[in-house]
Amino acid sequence: MARKVFEQHEAVSAVVPSDEGYHAAIAIKTLEGGTPPRFHKVLEGQTFKTALAADMAAAEVLETLQAIDAEGAPSFTVI
Repeated sequence: MARKVFEQHEAVSAVVPSDEGYHAAIAIKTLEGGTPPRFHKVLEGQTFKTALAADMAAAEVLETLQAIDAEGAPSFTVI
């Protein structure tokens, strides 16, 4: 699991299980307030056979996370 901290949020690589396998995701939560994380699927259309493969892909996407807005929505750098 990879982690990236911003001024008011924390983002970590994550996976979302499905019937087809696993999806890569980024989980974002506020640093204060104790709110549960919100999961944002990334690499839409791709599924992975293992949770480890999905998490590794999510960690790569996490490196491109540029900002998180006040509502917790991610903003990525386009590669």
